[in-house]
Amino acid sequence: MEQIEALDIFGALSQPTRLETFRLLMQHEPEGLPAGEIASQLGVPQNTMSSHLAILARAGLIEAERQSRSIVYRALVDRVREITSFLIHDCCGGRPELCAPLVAELTPCCAPKETSHV
Repeated sequence: MEQIEALDIFGALSQPTRLETFRLLMQHEPEGLPAGEIASQLGVPQNTMSSHLAILARAGLIEAERQSRSIVYRALVDRVREITSFLIHDCCGGRPELCAPLVAELTPCCAPKETSHV
């Protein structure tokens, strides 16, 4: 990832409604949410939400897919990986043991759910 791409992402997420929107979409992966549902859950007028969604899409953080009469938005999880990698690329001056707490912090949120075998 180039620095200019990272700046576009940070710029898109630097506004409270867009940050909340992105976090909401991350919570609803992989199904996504219709635009109207996003606006409703966040208490934002639909025309204002459309502008926010367009900014997030231009930054490559979300994508839209038409499903019948709705447009469903999804977070692009790979983009989260890319920006995280960009931020920690040169982590701790080549001393990975110093970054271990960061890696440990990221792991629990993404651990697979255990299935019970009966």
